[in-house]
Amino acid sequence: MDSAYVLQALINGIMIGGVYALIAVGLSIVWGVMGIVNFAHGDWLMLSAYFSWIFYMYAGLDPLISLPLVVAIFILFGFANYKFIMKRFIDAPIVISIVATFSISLIMRFGAFIIFKPDYRLIKDHVLEGVYRFGEFQVSRAKFATFLIMIAALLLLFSFLKYTKTGKAIRATAQDRDVAKSLGVNVDRIFLITWGIGLACVAVAGTMISTFFYVFPMMGISFLLLAFASVALGGFGSVHGAVFGGIVIGIVQQLGGALVYPAFKDVFVFVIFILMLMFKPKGLFGKY
Repeated sequence: MDSAYVLQALINGIMIGGVYALIAVGLSIVWGVMGIVNFAHGDWLMLSAYFSWIFYMYAGLDPLISLPLVVAIFILFGFANYKFIMKRFIDAPIVISIVATFSISLIMRFGAFIIFKPDYRLIKDHVLEGVYRFGEFQVSRAKFATFLIMIAALLLLFSFLKYTKTGKAIRATAQDRDVAKSLGVNVDRIFLITWGIGLACVAVAGTMISTFFYVFPMMGISFLLLAFASVALGGFGSVHGAVFGGIVIGIVQQLGGALVYPAFKDVFVFVIFILMLMFKPKGLFGKY
């Protein structure tokens, strides 16, 4: 097989892997700090993609312009979602929180069917249309910009967690909630902020995905499954592991499709998912 073809698939894998990484980070940080597996994570991503499409269609805002606005809205959604719903499930058995987030997922998904119908929608003629060409290789301008924005968002998040007082409180709460509380950390406030961060991650991802991917009510499911695979590989509760897992999953998916058959590209991902759950359920970097 042509080496250029394989290298092109590798480049594509790294590009899309950045998307999976950011989605997985949002999923992982919520689990690591709050102990909640958010099954509505993919549907929040779907909703953010619809917001991007709405701003483009009805306000003429390009996704790059509406991105900060969508993120701000979804941080507020995260605060409200925690304050009025998820706060009640913090100390509940994990199965209860799974049922709660899965119920929210269904409400959002079928609400989208009612409002938007099952139609596939696409943002056309945005500023990221076209491709960059580098000799034999080409990269979608939208995917390249998305990858750069994902890197910027992840660096911003890591800096926030490492250097700010609130970020340190989030890390302390993730390590030991009771000790953090005894040291004066307002754990409820930390949970509120963490849920907002989780939704901010999918807001960035969903807005940028809308520049190169169809927007439809079921789109969140596939991204959620790939995020779970990324987190399972990197390890639940590990933000750095989620980034590593997302990139690897993107590469495996694209190389598998290029080397074997495109229709089978997700099969390789979920084989890794199952093997990790069987032989190393904590993941490569996980603590849980």
